[in-house]
Amino acid sequence: MRFATISNRLSLITASDTVVDLARASGGWFGPNIQDAYERWDELLEFCTTVTAEGIPLSEVPATEFGNPAPHPRQLFAIGLNYAEHAAESGLAAPEEPAVFTKFATSLADPYGTITLVPGKVDWEVELVVVLGRRAHHVAAADAWRHVAGVSVGQDVSERIRQRVGPAPQFSMGKSYPGFGPIGPVLVTPDEFDNPDDLALGCLINGEQMQQGRTSDMVFPVPELIARLSAITPLLPGDVIFTGTPAGVGFGRTPQRYLAPGDELVSYVRGIGEMRHLVVAGK
Repeated sequence: MRFATISNRLSLITASDTVVDLARASGGWFGPNIQDAYERWDELLEFCTTVTAEGIPLSEVPATEFGNPAPHPRQLFAIGLNYAEHAAESGLAAPEEPAVFTKFATSLADPYGTITLVPGKVDWEVELVVVLGRRAHHVAAADAWRHVAGVSVGQDVSERIRQRVGPAPQFSMGKSYPGFGPIGPVLVTPDEFDNPDDLALGCLINGEQMQQGRTSDMVFPVPELIARLSAITPLLPGDVIFTGTPAGVGFGRTPQRYLAPGDELVSYVRGIGEMRHLVVAGK
């Protein structure tokens, strides 16, 4: 199944590419806020198998009406260096333990719109984003996908100078400016994929391919991440995990390249969709 926030309302995108407002279709049994739906995810999935309401054609929905499908998580995890080639371009070995940090929730943004530059060196990092649909605590990797509501496209936009300011790196600070965490355009349930552990992802700037990879190249695949995170802290419905970025970021290039005003950044995961953002100068 595919879900989205469309015009700020929880929506189902059917197999025939129509959009159904689930609050209206359920007679108010479910509210319009997608974040609330994660607390009742099993109920929602069951209800969606019975939906007969007519929707509007997906082709009639402007891209700008799509919002972040996980806008208010209680916990937001992000994983660094989770692709060996990205670790190598960073001058580091692949980690033996997941490198975990957070992006503050106020950095989250919609899948279409603008990214406003801040002073420094602003870089791109396309990622698969995982949203929890069931509480997970001490979950084995073999059972981890059962706790996932769905996956989406994310950008872990990063200001590299602030990220590395000492005496200890400040990953969360450098990656948490407003607009530095867009997610979308839809949330896709894991059963929609032949293999949810092997998805193609990448990003382009002004039509030029910058990143291209597959999630099967992760050092710690999604099930292993959920197992390791849930061994320490309970993961809650609606929580978000940015799972890491493949090689091809700006600071790893020779010469280095960073986002500039006027750039169009396109981020995608095959089978989910793409996000588009215009990069604009800060005030």
